[in-house]
Amino acid sequence: MRTAIVTGGSRGLGFELAKALAGDGWAVLIDGRDGRAVSAAAASIGAGVVAVPGDVAGAAHRAELVARATEVGSLELLVNNASVLGPSPQPALADYPLDVLREVYEVNVVAPLALIQQALPELRRHHGTIVDITSDAGVEGYAGWGGYGSSKAALEQASNVLAAEEPDVRVIWFDPGDMRTQMHQEAFPGEDISDRPRPEDSVPGLLELVGGALPSGRYLVREIAP
Repeated sequence: MRTAIVTGGSRGLGFELAKALAGDGWAVLIDGRDGRAVSAAAASIGAGVVAVPGDVAGAAHRAELVARATEVGSLELLVNNASVLGPSPQPALADYPLDVLREVYEVNVVAPLALIQQALPELRRHHGTIVDITSDAGVEGYAGWGGYGSSKAALEQASNVLAAEEPDVRVIWFDPGDMRTQMHQEAFPGEDISDRPRPEDSVPGLLELVGGALPSGRYLVREIAP
């Protein structure tokens, strides 16, 4: 059984990707800090999805994710989708609370790399794929996005180096663009974001990357799917 881990799978892009992967015959493990939401998401998708509630920033939870994935089947896909925005509304870097910035980096940079390290032996064995979900805020200088954006820039470069170091594993860093998600709403409190694309609109591009033969690298959703 092809097995995938999708972090932050209780809503948004993670949920839609997990649903699509399960429909394609994958066994999918999803996680999230809200245990009820994760369990409800898994139940709503149905067969093939396993809820593993927990915080990806926790070492014990990461170990449990990988252990349970290998019990289910061959771990061939890891999608680092879980992330945090930081304060809402976003403060300027001159006023950014450094203790909060450390928390943002812990979830958005350190935790994905730690989970990769935990999963790499299995991913190497099965010539698997790592997908790190990034953002245009990681490459563009948007005022008010210094915390989240710099964390995504760090994740992008970590992905870039990992791709050079791991010839037996594909490493994809994927920019889905603006999406109509809870996090995006938190970034723009009180604004109408109904004009943003739905998370499911990015899923065909991700599935193309996962199932295709494109090499390691950075990809934009508009380059992969209409």
